[in-house]
Amino acid sequence: MRIVFWTAFWIFLLDQATKYLVVHAMDLRSLGAIDLWPPFINLRMAWNYGINFGILAGDDPVTRWVLIAVALVIAGAVLWWVHTEPLGRWHRLAAGLLVGGALGNVIDRLIYGAVADFLNMSCCGFTNPYAFNVADIAVFVGAFGMVLLPSGKKPS
Repeated sequence: MRIVFWTAFWIFLLDQATKYLVVHAMDLRSLGAIDLWPPFINLRMAWNYGINFGILAGDDPVTRWVLIAVALVIAGAVLWWVHTEPLGRWHRLAAGLLVGGALGNVIDRLIYGAVADFLNMSCCGFTNPYAFNVADIAVFVGAFGMVLLPSGKKPS
């Protein structure tokens, strides 16, 4: 469980630090856009009231609290699973990524009422209309790892 805890802690900290830097210190919330390395890496302020790609979006307090509850239940279920199953190191690392990212986005919903998304990447004539954040990357990679990595358990 130590790997899960420390991975979640550092991902959570990195996510919140990058959001503070971009939203407040760089004032992206007022500027709206900052081109860092166009078109590959840009900062685009987006407040996500829903889940991925704005699904279930709407500035409704009920939706906000339901999404907070769902994220906490998922994080709790992943922690329970890792605690009760003899999973390998990579699964525990993936679980930490997922939990840390989920908690980072929960804090956003509590503080801002929405998730602060700001990373935007485009390439090769394709203009990506979506923005994401460190927590989103961690949740995606963590979920991917939990599902697709070998468990490390020996078959019965």
